[in-house]
Amino acid sequence: MALLTNPIGVITDSFRLPLREALAKAKEVGADGVQIYAVSGEMDPDNLSKDARKELAKYIDSLGLKISALVGDLGGHGFQDKEANPAKIEKSKRILDLALDMGTNVVTTHIGIVPHEQNEIYYAMQQACEELSQYANSLGAHFAIETGPEPAAHLKSFLDTLSGKGVAVNFDPANMVMVTGDDPVQGVHTLKDYIVHTHVKDGVRLREVDPRLVYGMLGFEPMSHEKIADMATDGPFKEVPLGEGKVDFDAYFQALVDIGYTGYLTIEREVGDSPETDIRKAVEFIKRYKG
Repeated sequence: MALLTNPIGVITDSFRLPLREALAKAKEVGADGVQIYAVSGEMDPDNLSKDARKELAKYIDSLGLKISALVGDLGGHGFQDKEANPAKIEKSKRILDLALDMGTNVVTTHIGIVPHEQNEIYYAMQQACEELSQYANSLGAHFAIETGPEPAAHLKSFLDTLSGKGVAVNFDPANMVMVTGDDPVQGVHTLKDYIVHTHVKDGVRLREVDPRLVYGMLGFEPMSHEKIADMATDGPFKEVPLGEGKVDFDAYFQALVDIGYTGYLTIEREVGDSPETDIRKAVEFIKRYKG
């Protein structure tokens, strides 16, 4: 069995509590760090002054926590729409600036499904991601794309067209199991040069599904966060507590050890009636691999 040394993170929104209560709860359940949504509301970069950033960072530090990453997912079609991209790119840069102020150099996001054909959508995404990559490279930081919408090999082929590792990977094994049916263990090895953050989540695939129906695509109706959560409880796949799904965590964690990944294992729980109970169990589940 893999012997993990990685720190454990929790997405604060998974608790469904106000931010400071969620931060305290993350400490209480035994996490080392937290991932925080920073798109709207009090964590919107436009709403956080330099003093407010320092004060929040000080509070997080007082709990003995660190920030594993910020979530900068702007929804819609990701970066598929070249008309919408300039504003999204600018917002993404401000979220990365906030991340660095808060002590992390990772912002996770969805960029939209990467088309298999090099069409107008592909080039719009490539152009946007190249600009983001250059900005992140200049700061020693990363925009980390979440796995799931396309097979790992195709995502790697897209990333290989960009400069440096400014656009990297937030590896989510459950998304791969639930949506594309891709093998997360092979995916880790395929994407090993790009993985800078991970989500720890589990799920089952009940039947094949077109990823466009899950993640949306230009020309398709984009899926809201709430609709995706609904789909994960009553649809073609189901998100379940760790160890109850089809992610082979023995092999998955071993793959992360094998590639030398030392970053966060961040728990995400998007569904269920008792998120705190599930997150506590998830922390204990991961700790069993830490010896």
